[in-house]
Amino acid sequence: MSVSILVVDDEPDVAELFRQRFRREMRQGTYVLHFAGSGEEALDKLSQGIEPQLIVILSDINMPGMDGLTLLREIKTQRPELPVMMVTAYGDDDRRRVAGEYGAAEFINKPVDFDFLKKQLQSLPDQPA
Repeated sequence: MSVSILVVDDEPDVAELFRQRFRREMRQGTYVLHFAGSGEEALDKLSQGIEPQLIVILSDINMPGMDGLTLLREIKTQRPELPVMMVTAYGDDDRRRVAGEYGAAEFINKPVDFDFLKKQLQSLPDQPA
């Protein structure tokens, strides 16, 4: 059984990096990765439905247009049960506090420690057997 991860980041090289670092899991059918280049695109994908089952959203905080905190609020309004992990290159404690108040499940610092991220993903509910 595969499950989906939606990665939201305005940097185009992020998608390729995630594809490289999740190559084995994608080949094994554990995860299906979906990508959105903006908060607006992420909300469009959510409204259209993501298959297989979406288990988490990984969102950058700093993006032009709709930033990650606004996206987090929107997602938690529509799908309060869906975990959202915030990814940031900045150690901004105020943004972390606000994101925590909005319901962020985790904070991942850039550059992403993919071993840590994969452990966090394995602890989510609805993981494939």
